[in-house]
Formats: sequence, structure tokens, C-alpha cells
Amino acid sequence: MKLLYNANIHTLDSNHPTASAILIAGGRIIAVGDRDQLESLAHGKLEKQDMKGKTILPGLTDAHIHLQYYSLGLAKVDCETKTKEECLRRVAERARNSKPGEWVLGHGWNQNEWSAEGDWPTVGELDAVAPNNPIYLTAKSLHAAWANTSALNLANITNDSPNPKDGAIQRDANGGATGILLETAMGLVSNRIPEPTINDIEQAIQKTQPILWKMGITGVHDFDRRDSFMALQSLRAGDKLKLRVCKNIPVESVEQANALGLRTGFGDEWLWIGSVKAFMDGALGPHTAAMFQPYENEPENKGILNMDGEELFEHCRKAADVGLSMTVHAIGDRANHEVLNAYEQLRKYETEKGLPHLRHRIEHVQIIHPNDAPRLARLNVIASMQPIHATSDMFAADRFWGDRSKLSYAWRIQMNYGAPIAFGSDAPVESPNPFLGLHAAVTRRRADGSPSAEGWYPEQKLTLAEALSAYTLGAAYAANAENRLGKLAENFHADLIVLDHDPFQITPNDLLNLNATATMINGEWVLQ
Repeated sequence: MKLLYNANIHTLDSNHPTASAILIAGGRIIAVGDRDQLESLAHGKLEKQDMKGKTILPGLTDAHIHLQYYSLGLAKVDCETKTKEECLRRVAERARNSKPGEWVLGHGWNQNEWSAEGDWPTVGELDAVAPNNPIYLTAKSLHAAWANTSALNLANITNDSPNPKDGAIQRDANGGATGILLETAMGLVSNRIPEPTINDIEQAIQKTQPILWKMGITGVHDFDRRDSFMALQSLRAGDKLKLRVCKNIPVESVEQANALGLRTGFGDEWLWIGSVKAFMDGALGPHTAAMFQPYENEPENKGILNMDGEELFEHCRKAADVGLSMTVHAIGDRANHEVLNAYEQLRKYETEKGLPHLRHRIEHVQIIHPNDAPRLARLNVIASMQPIHATSDMFAADRFWGDRSKLSYAWRIQMNYGAPIAFGSDAPVESPNPFLGLHAAVTRRRADGSPSAEGWYPEQKLTLAEALSAYTLGAAYAANAENRLGKLAENFHADLIVLDHDPFQITPNDLLNLNATATMINGEWVLQ
């Protein structure tokens, strides 16, 4: 048994919100309270630890992460730079240190941060700095990529190549391929890159776990695919998985899942099945999020809608028949509208067939039409959102969505209507650090204080307690794990983090510098 005492504990349990001691055995919490009370409950060998007044919180969960891509991405060129020139310098440096013909991979560029006009980079700029290596750089949004001529040649992309379904090879005024690939067109090049082995992915995730522990993360909802799942299963089998993982499966697998009778929740307390993940549209950065009205100053562009609500419902029906919940990427207002239409049909189908009303989700809900804003709560659909997106995207949202941005990244509206909310990061799109997300949620400002002291559309701000709940209780609910995760209470998993400072007693800006000084998962210290 372990007894942690002399602590400042925020349990997030409404029945017992604060405590000074916590008693742990067998990976579970036996009780919370004060030292004398808990010592009287202890039996056998008792390991006591004086926490010296430090703050303890439940472990935080990132409710939307691409664990394989984030882990492998730590070895890529960091392209999230303030200028295009710095990005090119980093690519050139990596190319110089690579063998001729070896792929140079990078991630994180955002043309909207490089120029006021949001001008796209070009194939020629990459050719100039790295003529002897194929280059493939994914945009911050993961919905666009920038490639050089060598990479385009390996993919057999010419000026005459047709656009794939739901994607585009960007072309200049003369019809030439610019090196920018949008949505499914990215696969034309990425499919030529040597695939990492399952063992590569497993090792990368293992190296990433301590990074996440330091950020206070004890659980994730993973949105990568088969190879990620296989690596996670291998880690679990070897007792090396030290994160709670809710694993979502791609919509392309819904037929196989239906045939197998796979259902949401199958697995164990470390790794279990979440939802079937579908994509409704693209993203704001490459202007592919599906909108009702065109992007500002782009009268012909309303983004890319991958399917309508009817087609999505067909996937939903196959999932519901075996007890699998759905989760759908929707960023634009048109995309969110179509998902909600499908979910409305799905709720009727569940009722008619006597099926359970499962916990369906929308990932991102980045901009929503005023008429659709109340529908998530009405349909009991989880708003799975990423507060750090708002501070990254706010200037681009104002530029490309104009006044519509008032209803973008609108956590407060969803909370007021009563929709369940879970927070994550979409890493590697953003940093998975939940303290950066908490700062964004309560301030709607960047680290430098922009755009103003009040924040961007400040009426959407949350309190710290509300935002913290979305990283704990809300994430647990979204993963069907609210009976074992999300708070520090009797019989819950002993997953907790220790902080030197109480987040409720510091300025919002100081949230940016918080991290875990110790992290416990399943009653064992994984970081001290």
C-alpha cells in the first residue's frame, strides 16, 4: 500500500473535491481524505510519502492524438517556423547530412504564418536547397504537403496527372504542378516513402511515453490506423504500454469490424476499442474544410466535402449494428451540418432497432452554423475539441472565414447548450501539452498575448475548472471509462500527476510553464 500525504489534492470528484492524502493499493485508489483517517484504513506494509504541499491532480488525457505520427515525427525536420526561409534552412541542413537519394521528411509548416497573403511555397524553393534528395513536408494541418521535383518524379506526378478523388494536385497559372498536394493527393507521394516497421513504431511510441508523462498525460485517444494498433498491442503484450489508450479504428474497416462483431469497449484497462473514425472534410489551413459559403476572396472555393450525411449514415448503420460508436472529423460548417444530419438519422435507427444509444463524437467542431450549434447537445453527441487550435488558427480564421469566425472554436456555446466536451491536441498538428491547451481555453490568447488582453472572441472562454474537466472527466466519458478514469476517487485507477504549483492559484499565463514533476500510472511512479 502507498500513502501520499501532506498534499494539495484536487480530486475532480464533486462529492469530495479536495483532500490532503490518498491511499493506493493494487493500482487503484482505496480512499482519499486526511492522513490520520487513511492510516487507520491501511493494513500490511504501508509505504508513506510526504508530498511537501505539492499539488496532485488526476492524470490528464489527450482525447485526440495521432500517436504513431507524433512519435515518428519527433525525428522529422521541425517545419513549424516563423519564416519560410528558416524552414528551408532546416531542410537544407538535414539534406546535407543525408545520403543522396535518401528521403528527407518534415512536418509543421503553415503558409498562413509565413506571409500576410498566405502565399503557398513552391517546388522550386525546395529544389534549390535540396536537389539530391526527395523531400516531403506535411503541413501543420496534416491536410496538405509540400514536395520537391525528386519526390514528384518518384510518384510519377506530372503536369498532366489527374486529381485523385477528394484531393488536388495544386497547379500554377500555366498548369504546372507547384509541389503542393492537398488531401488525398498527399498519398500519391507518401505511399512511395518506405514504411516504418511495426517494431519501428513500437520503439518510437515507447520513447514518446516519458515525454507525455512529463506533460501530465496518462491516457490518450489514438486516431492512427492498423500499424499503430499493432504496435500498441505488442507494447501491451510486453507490459511496456504505460498509457491508457482508447483506440479508434478507420471507417474503411467498418465492414470487417461488422463481420467480426467487434464492439466499442472491447479490450482491457490499458488498450480498448473506441469508435469508428470517418473524415467529412479537410481543414482550414489548406482551405479544404467544407463550408456553406465560399472562403473570403475565393468565390469558387467552398472546400472539399468527402461525403454527404446519407453516405455517412450508411457507415454509421453498419457500426451501430454491432455496437460500435462513431466519431467523425468535421471542421467546416457544412461538414458539421452533414455529420449532424447523419447522427440524427442514426439516433432514430438506434431507437427503431432497439440498439443502445452509443456515445458518438464529432472531432474538431471548428466552425458551426448558428442553426446547428444546439444540435450536438440535443443528440447527445460529444464535442471532441482542441483548444490550442483556436490560438494557432485565429488569424487565419478571421482572414478566410470572416464574421463566421464568431462561431468557431466555440467551446462555451457547446458547454452552455449541454453537449459533452472532451479536449485534446490533434498532435502532431499541435503540441500535445495539455497545459498549453488549458491556457488557450481560459485566455484565447497566444503566448505573446495576441490578439488582445481580452482574447479572441472572449465570450467563448472557459474557466480553468471547466477546461480541466474536459481533459479528465470529459475525456473519460468519451472513452466509456468514466467509472475508472478522470477523477481521484475510491476504486478509480491510481493515475495522477504532481505539480509544483497549483494551477488554480497561478496566473493564466503561468499555465504555459507548468509540467508534471511526477506522474503515477496504475499506482506506480513512471516519472519522479
